[in-house]
Amino acid sequence: MRRSGTRNRRRGAAAVAALVTLSTALAGQQLAVAGGGPTASVPAPKLNWKPCAPNTAYDCATAKVPLDYAKPRGRTIELAVVKRKATGPGRRLGTLFFNPGGPGGPGTIQFPQNYELFPKQVRQRFDLVSWDPRGIGNSTAVNCFKTPEQAARWNAGHPVGFPVGQAERRQWIASYRELGRLCEKRDPELLRHVGTVDTARDLDQLRRAVGDRKLTYMGISYGTILGATYANLYPSKVRAMTLDSNIAPSAWTNNGSDDARLPTFLRMGSDRSAAATLDRFLSLCGSASTARCAFSAGSPAATRKKFDELTDRLRTHPVGTWTYAKTVSDTISSLYIVHPGWTQLAVRLQQLWNGQVPSAVPAPPAPPTPYPIPYLGEEQGAAVICGDSPNPRNPWLYHRYEQASAARTGDAGRHWTWAAEPCATWPAVAATRYTGPWNKPTPPILVVGTAYDPSTPYSNARAMSRELANARLLTNTGYGHTALLNPSRCVNAHESRYFIDGTLPRPGTRCAQDAPPF
Repeated sequence: MRRSGTRNRRRGAAAVAALVTLSTALAGQQLAVAGGGPTASVPAPKLNWKPCAPNTAYDCATAKVPLDYAKPRGRTIELAVVKRKATGPGRRLGTLFFNPGGPGGPGTIQFPQNYELFPKQVRQRFDLVSWDPRGIGNSTAVNCFKTPEQAARWNAGHPVGFPVGQAERRQWIASYRELGRLCEKRDPELLRHVGTVDTARDLDQLRRAVGDRKLTYMGISYGTILGATYANLYPSKVRAMTLDSNIAPSAWTNNGSDDARLPTFLRMGSDRSAAATLDRFLSLCGSASTARCAFSAGSPAATRKKFDELTDRLRTHPVGTWTYAKTVSDTISSLYIVHPGWTQLAVRLQQLWNGQVPSAVPAPPAPPTPYPIPYLGEEQGAAVICGDSPNPRNPWLYHRYEQASAARTGDAGRHWTWAAEPCATWPAVAATRYTGPWNKPTPPILVVGTAYDPSTPYSNARAMSRELANARLLTNTGYGHTALLNPSRCVNAHESRYFIDGTLPRPGTRCAQDAPPF
């Protein structure tokens, strides 16, 4: 579910992947509210837009919102907001709000980095606005460490990727239990108010602040659950909404039940989708020359065998810090963005095959705003996922889930099983969670699903289109996580028509990506 920018995306995927439930110590609390709609009226925040920096096209502002919407006169928090004005020509139609996913994706960083990927006509007709959701990045953020040095020590205290063997499992569980303890100690009130319902309320406040009567919105990955939640809390306030690379609401909420028998990502089917995408990566690589895919062994079958031999070798003979688990998790996360991600992944795998420590991945370009790259610790995504989505609360059961998933999906199952385990000992529950119904009447919503997505399966896009009251599914017959970050002129054209005049693609419409892998 994750970030933009190649390096940020891989790092973020591991962070998002690393979280999901509620502590048994909180079992007696009110865990879920099957509604959570609008609360008492709260004045819209004032956005004093100013140029983010000299000679930049971006404007910045800070919004103040209540920490707890049930206590509008209580503690407030800040949201960092960024805008790019409509470029014209043509009449400006309003504001399009964008959430980059995660959870944990900072819009102030990822939106400017990826602005050029939005459809040109959309950029012409709408002001584009994004923000760091509460708890994230440059907004009032969850940070469970007193110093960067303490954060670094914690990060070094558990295996990279996922644990292998009993000793590493003990180390992993103890480390994430300690993270939960530190977070609860630092700001327990904030932890209970960074969930999706509170963020949806923030989004409605931002809509009011820019003066739009109804919301125009694009959400990718986790942003699809945020969008679906908003649509069902404020169905009369939706103008147009595109949800790209979806999480099925029924999977996210465990069908509204707190008795979770599987971790969130296994309920979603992320393990199966990642395995299918990895298989396509190896097949396409094997069908290409080594000039185009460095890891190619000359055929799909030979390249799959080569990958299996590499991972088996790394179990007992790591290359520097590149263990079996680190390599598997890096592989899954690197499938998110096809260009240049897949080509770079093939180079790293070949270097490991040759016994060489892989070259460092180039950093993404700095965003053209004055916002610094913020602290983006794992606890920020954890606070959202673990507070919102039920997971098994016994950490010692996750090895069983791993074994069952790996029997079906191989290495990908290990990655996605342990991605959710930190939530087993997370200390906070979202004060309000929306668990349905998901079929409140709204204007048509456009749902985009990619056939081979290593994080949010295409089956989840189908589920989202069924569970919403009024949705149209657009199929992207490509690879990677989100059509936005893996561009398709066909998808962009349909999104432009939809956002501008409400025209939906015909039922069953399929699009292709502009540039296939390799």
